[in-house]
Amino acid sequence: MALNVMAKTPYVEDHDLKKMLKIAAVSGELPVRNVPMLRTLYGTGMTLQEIARLPIKAYLSVNGDVLDESYVSEDVAYNGTSRPVFWSNKELIAALDEYLAYRIENRQMVTTRKGAYRGLDPDSPVFLTDEGEPYKLTKRKTSAGTISYSCDSLSQLFRKLHMQAGVNGASATSARRTFAVRLHNKGYDLKSIKVLLGLKTLRSTKNLIDADPVRLGAIAAGVF
Repeated sequence: MALNVMAKTPYVEDHDLKKMLKIAAVSGELPVRNVPMLRTLYGTGMTLQEIARLPIKAYLSVNGDVLDESYVSEDVAYNGTSRPVFWSNKELIAALDEYLAYRIENRQMVTTRKGAYRGLDPDSPVFLTDEGEPYKLTKRKTSAGTISYSCDSLSQLFRKLHMQAGVNGASATSARRTFAVRLHNKGYDLKSIKVLLGLKTLRSTKNLIDADPVRLGAIAAGVF
């Protein structure tokens, strides 16, 4: 396992992510859902709570086309602030479309509006449980009075998906850091990464990326 565990959230390397996707595609309760869920998590930087609540209308237009650019709305965003999300990765789109076809075939939260949103309820979450129901969120209040939500069933699922691929110690929160580090290594600026993750400051974005394993590896390689 090539998981880079550091003082902050672990970073998942590309070959581990590919391995995780391969195993998820042939094992578990519902591979047709789990694969696009993993791709969405690692390909958009969303939190688990956002993935549990993201509606169909944030992915599809009324006529059923995939939206090139959409938004994680205020009522879905973990911090209550809307931010953009881009559906541009072909592999992610293909996996999502396959799962939505499964939902339509199994009549999971469909609508009576013929042709609209491919026949799916636009307000229904993109991802549903094995039984075709929305994931349940638990509301929590911190000591500071801040309201937050968690989804224990999804957290357990993602821990399982990581562990069965031998990526121990990582969880869904690792995806946000991995997303940020990968963008940074491709040359994207901190401001753009901050917007995509919904972070408040450039400092918090820099702290998330700093001391990433790729850069540390490059330093170590140049010792001799």
